[in-house]
Amino acid sequence: MVSVVLDLMGGDFAPHSTLKGVNLALRELPEVELYLVGPSSILEKAPQSERVKLVESGDEVVTMEDQPHEALKRKRRASLFVGLDLLAKGEAQAFVSAGNSGAVVAGSIFILGRLKGVRRPAIATMLPTLKLPMVLIDAGANVDSKPYDLYQFGLMASLFLEKIWQREKPRIALLSIGEEQGKGNQLVKKAHQLFLKSKLNYVGNIEGRDLYLGAVDVVVCDGFIGNICLKLSEGLAETIMTMLKEEVKKSFRSILGMYLAKPALASFKKKTDWREYGGAPLLGVRGNVIISHGKSDAVAIKNAIYQAYKFAKINLWERLESAISEFAVEEEGSEL
Repeated sequence: MVSVVLDLMGGDFAPHSTLKGVNLALRELPEVELYLVGPSSILEKAPQSERVKLVESGDEVVTMEDQPHEALKRKRRASLFVGLDLLAKGEAQAFVSAGNSGAVVAGSIFILGRLKGVRRPAIATMLPTLKLPMVLIDAGANVDSKPYDLYQFGLMASLFLEKIWQREKPRIALLSIGEEQGKGNQLVKKAHQLFLKSKLNYVGNIEGRDLYLGAVDVVVCDGFIGNICLKLSEGLAETIMTMLKEEVKKSFRSILGMYLAKPALASFKKKTDWREYGGAPLLGVRGNVIISHGKSDAVAIKNAIYQAYKFAKINLWERLESAISEFAVEEEGSEL
């Protein structure tokens, strides 16, 4: 049995979405034990099961508008931070929240601490490609990064793919404005030199238009660019589906074609649906932390719990920590 903490108050649709997600998880994930954290008024609505443990938090809630460090100071008894406390104490093996991602990052660093040798944790998001899914890192934990940070992001994502997805020697690329070696800003150019000195399977730069071709397994960038890429991808997928539906309505022939293509369209929608991945791991902290989309529904919450289960089962963070020192490179001259 693997124990996973769920922040019941995290997300735009919480606690309705989180409680429904709990019901799905209990039904579909028999090897998961859940610690549900929230105010007493919400815990009263939680499903009763021998695999559910209720942990009362304060009534305060970390909102999406809260500044992360202010929330950590003023709302220390919020469900998000109480849940991380359980993980830090070893009472559970993983943590899931669809709440304020900045607060999850700040709370994880403060309460759990960083992995030895890691300067900045990063969010690793899975994205679909024409071949196998790839990892985009950092997807929003750090809006400002230094060259060595980008190198460590690539290293952690590479190890993540090896340990979780059994991907041998993941191909790593830096997101830039051109695939040529000299293209990019100073951050990208200096990070490029660090990757060249490493033992990682670094293949150079990649342009935005090539992200979804499946030519690489890991795409590295700072969190500012990464979050824009992520939100752009989500919006584009939704827009394509909406435009397609609107075009289909214009003629009977189109409607008939849509009906015949329904299985293929359903497959496409499933591949591009962020809910299928559940959440993204925060790599670089001393604990298995999953950050879910703020708009997560019950299905996304259930899938996030499943991701947490997988990471906890192999104790991902400890495996990362033991491997990071092996891939350290000289960072002289890498500071901007």
